[in-house]
Amino acid sequence: MLTCQDLSFSYQPGRKVIDNLSLRFDPGLFYGILGPNGCGKTTLIDLLCGHLKAQQGNVQLHTKYLDEYNKRELARKIALVPQFYNINFPYTAKEIVLMGRYPHLPRFAAIGEEEERLIQETMVATNTLELADRPITELSGGERQRVVFARALAQQTPLLFLDEATANLDINHTLNLLSLVRQKTRSEKFTVIAVFQDMNLAATFCDRLILLQQGQLQYCGEIEQVLAPGPLQEVFGVETSTYRDPCFGRHRVICRIPEIAQIDRQ
Repeated sequence: MLTCQDLSFSYQPGRKVIDNLSLRFDPGLFYGILGPNGCGKTTLIDLLCGHLKAQQGNVQLHTKYLDEYNKRELARKIALVPQFYNINFPYTAKEIVLMGRYPHLPRFAAIGEEEERLIQETMVATNTLELADRPITELSGGERQRVVFARALAQQTPLLFLDEATANLDINHTLNLLSLVRQKTRSEKFTVIAVFQDMNLAATFCDRLILLQQGQLQYCGEIEQVLAPGPLQEVFGVETSTYRDPCFGRHRVICRIPEIAQIDRQ
């Protein structure tokens, strides 16, 4: 279980990006974080991962505070797929995925048959096996993102963070990867915490949603409670209508665009 208590963070004095935020993440659930640009979504992810240290409050993973873990211990518990992954050295895609196994291996240990099997299965599941021998520097943005996704899954942590991890992917790969991690929440009590921009994509895969505004928690709960016209109007300033899709049984949001409505009436 992951919790944060009274979490606050500022990049500049007097301007809080995260403001007195408390949350609890239970195992086996897929959480989505939504909110306007600049509301603190990525900063919250970085605080929960331990990449940033809060000026106030704390983050606790299981029975220990996050800063009580060393880097290797934390890497066996938390994996992250970031928005952007920049690397200038031409490692092959397979070598990048193998990096996900390093926290679990003794220093200077050779890669054994079991590790090779795991890497193969992960790359097959993420449709990256055909990229295995290609340098990461020669891959497209979407191909690179899939490889980084595969590395995080190969890390086999109980907690996975996705920071707009599918933003560069086409819809086929997006659905495949999000379906894969949702399945893990069910079969392995895997916990996923993901930042989304697409409300309907979040509604399709998430069990719980968190709605932020100016670094503060506005809403947290079931899909239908958070993605409702009132909260969406309050946080995003847009008029919406919601319904349950009769074909797939998922909650859906339609946003009203005033300019389009005016044009249609002309």
